[in-house]
This record gives sequence, C-alpha cells and structure tokens, in this order.
Amino acid sequence: MFSTYLIGLREGLEAGLVVGILVAYLHKLSRTDLLPRLWVGIGLAVAASLATGAILTFGPYGLSFQAQEILGGALSILAVGLVTWMTFWMSEHARGLKGELQTKLDAALAGSGVGLVILGIVSVGREGIETALFVWATVGPGGSTLASTLGAVLGILTAVVISWLIYRGFVRINLGSFFTWTGGFLIVVAAGVLLYGVGDLQEAGLIPGWGQPAFSLAALIPPSSWYGTVLGGVFNFTPEPTWAQVVAWLLYVVVVLPIFIHRLRRRPAERATASGVPQPRSV
Repeated sequence: MFSTYLIGLREGLEAGLVVGILVAYLHKLSRTDLLPRLWVGIGLAVAASLATGAILTFGPYGLSFQAQEILGGALSILAVGLVTWMTFWMSEHARGLKGELQTKLDAALAGSGVGLVILGIVSVGREGIETALFVWATVGPGGSTLASTLGAVLGILTAVVISWLIYRGFVRINLGSFFTWTGGFLIVVAAGVLLYGVGDLQEAGLIPGWGQPAFSLAALIPPSSWYGTVLGGVFNFTPEPTWAQVVAWLLYVVVVLPIFIHRLRRRPAERATASGVPQPRSV
C-alpha cells in the first residue's frame, strides 16, 4: 500500500503541476474562455487512464496460464522501463517544465481548438497511463489488491490537494528534493518489479531456471512474518529468488542507481558553472 501510495502521490503531483501551469498561463493570457477545452482534454486523459487500469485488471482472465505469465512479465518489464525513463526525465527537465509547457500551449492556441484538447490529453494522460501500468505491476507480486489500489487512490488524492494548495499559494515545497527522494525510492521498487517480471517469464518457460532458487532466506526472513510481508509488498522481496532474478535485480540496481546519483551530483556543478562560480579541481 505504501509503494502504490508513493507512486500515486508522485505521478499525481506531476500531473497536478502540469495542470496548474497550463491553467495559470491561460489566466495570464486572459483566455479563460478556453479552459473548458483544456478540461475536456484532461477528462479524456483520466478516462483513458482508468480504462487502461480496467483492461490490465480484467483483460488477462480469459487467457491461458502461460499467456497470463508472459503478459504479466512483459508488462512488468515495460513498467520498469517507463518508471526509469520518467525518473530520469524529471531529473533533467523539471527546471524547464514550465517554459516547455507554455511553448506547447502557445502552439495549441495558434492552431485549432482541438490542439488544446490534445495538449490536455497528452500532458496528463502520460502520467495517468504510467501510474496505471506501474501500480498494476506492483500489485501483482503480492499483498491485497484492494489495499494497493486504495494506496494509489489516496496518493493521487493527496497530490490533488497539494497541487491545489501550491496553485493557490498556500504552501511551498521543495519539488527538487521531493522528486529526488521519490525517484531513488522508485528505482529500488522498480528493481523488485523487474525481479517479479523475470519470474513470470520463467514460469511461462521463456527463461530457464524456474524452481531452482539461487539461495534461501526463508529462515532469516519468513514470508509470513510482518517484516517479510512489508518487504514483499513494498519491494517485491522473495526469499528464494532464482539466479535469473538475482542477476536481473543486481544489474538494474548496479547500473541505474549510480547513474541516477551521478546525475544528481552533476546538476549543482552545472548550475555553478553556468553562474560563473569556479569549481574546485579534483585532486
């Protein structure tokens, strides 16, 4: 529930900031008459996100067991790719997000009214579909589907409230720190989703080695214990992973997490260089 809450909060806050920027810019241009078109696009984006979640939840029931495992594994890996891309994209573009959205809005205003609807669909729909896919992939490994879905909904509702408070000027938060910490956490969560996806593909017979654990931590961390349940629900921890799962998890963490940390360390140096502040030489 906590991991899906954080997913809903992060993605919801991204979408909320996008909506706030677009609405504020239309007010600044005195074009509030176009707000209904923007809300139509946002509404369609929300509907598309809900439809994606419904298809992912109920669609696989008519498939064979092997087909379900292949679909589950493939979508889990896709979800890992999307959340990784989203994390890195936000780390690079968060500072210029406002200008980028305003440029797109200017282009939409110069064209037909349909352009504004499309802008609302694309800007919000991307976040919504990513949320639906990653929540679905996270719910699959274990825990209560109801609790996980409730966590995502509560996260989105929290994001809506925070976005409204930011828009009204009642609260200020350090968005850079927020996206940094949640980005690092979601990378670890994504590694667990990748582990689960590889397990699905092994159960389907596409990857060998299913049923042959690399080691067992069941005695140290029993799956039925409260801490085993927490680790399983948040990080998709399994006490008896296969070698393919271990290798996939390690490769992802060893490659992605250092790159993420390196990008975070590079940003202050780039800002200082741009401002003309000399940087100390490495010894």
